[in-house]
Amino acid sequence: MDEPTAPYGLLDVRGDGVRTAAAWAPLTSELAARVREAARRLGTSPATVFHVAWARLLAVLAGRDDVVFGTVLLGRMNAADGADRVVGPLLNTLPVRVPVNGLGAGEAVAMMRTQLARLFDHEHASLTTAQRASRVGADAPLFTSLFNYRHGGAQGDGGPQFEGVRTLFTRERTNYPLTVAVDDDGDELGLGVEAAAPIDPGSVVALLRTTVENLVRSLETVADGGRDTPLSQVPVLDDGERWRAVRDWQGEHVARDRTSVVELFEARAEATPDAVAVVCGGVGVTYAELEARANRLARHLIAKGVGPESPVGGSCWSAGSAWWWRCWPSGRRAACTCRSTSSTPPSGSRGCWTTPAPGSW
Repeated sequence: MDEPTAPYGLLDVRGDGVRTAAAWAPLTSELAARVREAARRLGTSPATVFHVAWARLLAVLAGRDDVVFGTVLLGRMNAADGADRVVGPLLNTLPVRVPVNGLGAGEAVAMMRTQLARLFDHEHASLTTAQRASRVGADAPLFTSLFNYRHGGAQGDGGPQFEGVRTLFTRERTNYPLTVAVDDDGDELGLGVEAAAPIDPGSVVALLRTTVENLVRSLETVADGGRDTPLSQVPVLDDGERWRAVRDWQGEHVARDRTSVVELFEARAEATPDAVAVVCGGVGVTYAELEARANRLARHLIAKGVGPESPVGGSCWSAGSAWWWRCWPSGRRAACTCRSTSSTPPSGSRGCWTTPAPGSW
């Protein structure tokens, strides 16, 4: 990994959690039962399924097809005798990596099961050690989202009650801009998200719930001996969200302007011929000058037999303030600008026409 996995582009992992908002919602009993049954049929745990679901959604939120996120480990699994009597949470956070684009949903679950099992051998390793194994710079985080599968009561139930003690207020804090938790009480399942502004935690909960449902549907197909859907194709939007993204967020429909770039350029050249079209090295070329030069080159190419769909290769030369060439693909002129120090056509180019010296066109 050579760059962080940052959902919504948020990279600050040194926050104090003050400007965070939280949301929590249960899964339906029917979906929770399907998650557990799909995991059982594939020989894994619900926690593994949820890790894969979060990886799929994270790929969308971070705009990456190879993602890394932190997962919380208990830290007592491979500890010495008596560790269960040691005071303290003994928690650790280590990275999980999922190449979303290269795996089927069933493959991803099998890979995640193996990866999580191997992490227990390193449950006391520092996150600094893990980051040094990547190519991410020391001044940047390896990941900015945290995933926590919690066995026990749902968020907000106040935890265990003791005689003479009552809970007045609880509030979780995290330095990560996005933290996802799954609450598993052995029967029901719930999703919790704590997010820094401007992330809407309720939206992330809804997206993850949809992703889980669609992932479970794919896993059920795999368990039945059907096709393994690519993980990257598991939908993260339900029908309502998809409709809102496609229609509502597009605003008022505007008829598409079918005017080509070339036609727009010609209109500008006619309307403001003396306006500067481009500046390079402190020297400007007007629309009229650029149009005249381009037309001369176009006429030369036509004389050489260039027509619609004719591939044209060109070399660049100095034209006072920039390097210009213009061709006619598909019978339409297209203008390009580039800077080069070589007049040699690219190696392997075929069907190239040698353009005349600037002074002859």
